[in-house]
Order: sequence, then structure tokens, then C-alpha cells
Amino acid sequence: MNSTASRPLRVLIAEDEPEIRDYLEVALRRPDCRVDFAENGEEVLSALAEGPHPPDLVILDVLMPVMDGMTTLREIRQKDPSLPVLMLSGASSTAHVVEAIKSGANNFLTKPVSHEVLRHAVDQLLRTAANHQPQTGLSDAAIPRWGTGNWSRMLEPLLERISGSDAPVLLQGETGSGKEVLARLIHSRSLRSSGVFLKLNCAALPSELVESELFGYERGAFTGAFKTNPGKFELADGGTIFLDEIGDMDFKLQAKLLQVLQDHEFLRLGARESTRVDVRVIAATHCDLQTRIEEGTFREDLYYRLNVINITIPPLRERRDEIIPLATSLLRKHNPADVAVPAIGAELKAALMEHQWPGNIRELENVMRRFLVIGDARLIAQELKIKAARPGRSAAPRVQPRSVAAAAGAPPAIETDSWEEAPRQRANGAVSDAQMPALTEAAPASGDGGPSNGLASVHEARKRAEIEVIMQALNSTLWNRKRAAAILGVDYKALLYKMKKLGIGS
Repeated sequence: MNSTASRPLRVLIAEDEPEIRDYLEVALRRPDCRVDFAENGEEVLSALAEGPHPPDLVILDVLMPVMDGMTTLREIRQKDPSLPVLMLSGASSTAHVVEAIKSGANNFLTKPVSHEVLRHAVDQLLRTAANHQPQTGLSDAAIPRWGTGNWSRMLEPLLERISGSDAPVLLQGETGSGKEVLARLIHSRSLRSSGVFLKLNCAALPSELVESELFGYERGAFTGAFKTNPGKFELADGGTIFLDEIGDMDFKLQAKLLQVLQDHEFLRLGARESTRVDVRVIAATHCDLQTRIEEGTFREDLYYRLNVINITIPPLRERRDEIIPLATSLLRKHNPADVAVPAIGAELKAALMEHQWPGNIRELENVMRRFLVIGDARLIAQELKIKAARPGRSAAPRVQPRSVAAAAGAPPAIETDSWEEAPRQRANGAVSDAQMPALTEAAPASGDGGPSNGLASVHEARKRAEIEVIMQALNSTLWNRKRAAAILGVDYKALLYKMKKLGIGS
């Protein structure tokens, strides 16, 4: 590494478009990081030849006049095999990525790239070049902040232990709780940090596309396969692959993933010979995989292969000491450069702390971005209060896990298999008014004596109350329906029947 503590780090960016140059300069602006620019590959090579202090890192656009990024990369590697090089492209394809990695690129990002992702990638390359020692320029502050409270601090020792391991990691938690950010943090601290980090959302694509994305295909493997394409496992060789929503992966495809975890090899679609890879797998899910195993939709042997290291991320409502620090961090992340970060204020802080955050950190990030646009803390606070007061959105979870309820001396949250015993249980004190908001209304009139609109409103209110209570139980157990049935005090089959009748999960 060429940088020293006495001079700033120097990053050389080869980009011919002025607007993109300005954007990249803002992204990498630091007190002790100097950013220089070149318009083509020839200017990059000239800058490298100048002494006595060449750049510490080079960022190359793939498409440039005079000399393109790929050609420049090959020239750099002939003269300096160790110089960190990051490739950027606005029209990248799998072929581009493969060519860049084979030619010696340390990482490859697709434009448009966010400030956060770019800073993270640059910091990772600089630390790797310095044998994983922290630099005086770009530091861990460039890594996305995903937690700063008690739980996050307690997790730190575990992160330190697993950083030197290649064991698979399974991250569980509600949607938006920070699973991907934690996966990137694990990769950045690992011995594979110089390798690539690739992500695939198993729920976002049909199973056929997931297979070709993960394992690649040979020319002629199927209609439209005009050339051989490597998959993400091949591209991530030496690095980390993040499989998001692993619980939604097709059952047949799970067997092929299991083979990679066991034997470190796989077959491309249409191939006859196996391909060996060295990849660390981090998987994430918002659902309960043990329930999926019981339902026959997830392989038990794959679960045990993935579940070597298990981290369950609590929802944001259970990490209230992190809400304000995260909100402040997210404001800084999205605040325009050279503009003062607006103050959150006491009223908005109180509203943030009171809100239940069903969307977790992702919802908090959206609220902070809205605050930056509107600029009125009181208005955002009022919106949060109105949102919490909407029908079907309680200000606090009404259904507690059985263990929590038992510790508090509270009875099971709700009634029996037939769901007709609730009024009797309420009369006996087993169910409170707060737990049964709609069932406290008058019972439907028999025969034709009652007005039809009143009868319909009672039925609708009861239906809404049942849906709300069931959804709270399901969300509190990450959709483990057996545990939800236990919390509600009903039979498992009765809960499934009720969910089907109410259209929950259909």
C-alpha cells in the first residue's frame, strides 16, 4: 500500500462524463482522501507513471474513448499486480463481470451506484490492500450503519469470531430489519473481503431463472441460450454469495444448492463436467424454516447445512435504543452534500420512539427521506401518530408471545377452536377489552328483526378484529403458524381453517 499516515489517500477515477465525475467526487469526499480524475485510459497510465506517489486505488469506467476500461485494466496489471482496481459500468452484463474479474479487477459495480455502496467498496479494497489494517482515510464509517444499541453491541463478539470462518450463516428476521446490511458487514470483516459480494433474491425470480442465475448455463442448454454464461456461484468464487429469502427457493433447486454446500461443485445447465468453487454462503429469510420443513416445502438437510451460524435479528420495535441513532445516521446518509443535516427535534423523537415500525429499518429510512424532502418535523410526527391510529394498525402489539405473556402473568391472548367462546372468556376475565375490540359490540340480531346494515357492520368489525389478532400473532412468530396457534390458544388446524376463511396468506 502506498498511502501513509502523513498524506491523504489518493483515488484516481477514470470517467469521461462530467456529471458522473461530480457525483463520484461527492461520494468519496473525505478530509484525508484526495480524488483525481482522468477522461480515458491513457491518462490513467500517465498518472500511474508519475511519481513519487501514485494513486492508492483506481476506479475505471468500462466504456471510455481512446482507451477503454478493460484495456486499461490489463495494462495496469502488467505494471502493478497489487494496485486495487474497481470497475464501473452502466451497461454491465455477466460477460463484462467475468472479463473484468479474469483481467484482474478487484470488484465490479453497476451504475448508477449509491454513495453508500461506492464508499463501502472503496473502503473494503483499501483495507484489504493494507493487510486488513484500518486506514486513516475511508474507515468503517463507510459501512452502512445497521445497529448501534445494546443488542448490536452484544452481537459484536460473535461477528469477530465468525469473521475468520467460512461457515455458512443463516440470518432470520422480519422484512426490513437489516439482514442484507448485516450480511455485507460479515463479508467486509471476513478474510474474503477482497472477493466479490453477490446477492440473489430467491423470491424475486421464477425457479428456472434462479437456477440459471445461480449456476449458469452452457450454450444450447435451452431456447435462447446462444452463449455460455457463468452463474453467480462461479462469479463469486473466492468471495461471498448472499441468498435472500431462501425459504422461497424451489424445493427441487434446494438439492442442487445442498450439493454446492457439501461438495463445493455443481453442474451448469446443459454441462457434462462439474465446476468447483470456493464460496461462502450467507442466507436470509423472514419465514420460519422449521415450519416450512414440517410443511414439506424446505429440505431438512439443507436447513442444517445453512444453520451452522444462526443470527436472529430482532425487529426494530424491540431495539428502541437504536431508533434515534439509526434515524440520525439515515438522515446523514440521504442528506445532500454540503447541506446541514436538519434537527429531528423532541416531538419527532417522541413519535419515532412510540411508533411500532412494522416495516422496521426500511420503513424508518423512508420516513427520514420524507423528512428531508418536507423539512417539517412536526408534520412527520403527526403523520406517524395518524398512521398508528388507523384501523388495523395498533399503537402497540396486542398479541404477546406465550413466553412473554406467561412471564407477565397474562392469560393466552384469545379463545378456542370454534372462535365462538370469546365473549364467554371475556366475561370470565380471560380476554381483555383491548384484545377484543370488535367482539364487544352487540351480537347480530336473529331473524329479520335487525337492520341489515347494522348486522353487516358487526360482522365486518368482527372480521377485522380477527384478522388483526391473527396477523399480530403470525408476525410475532415470523409466520410460524404452530407457534401462532399456541399464542392464540387455538388448535393448529383451526387456525389454518380460519386463515383460509379470512383470506390470510392466500
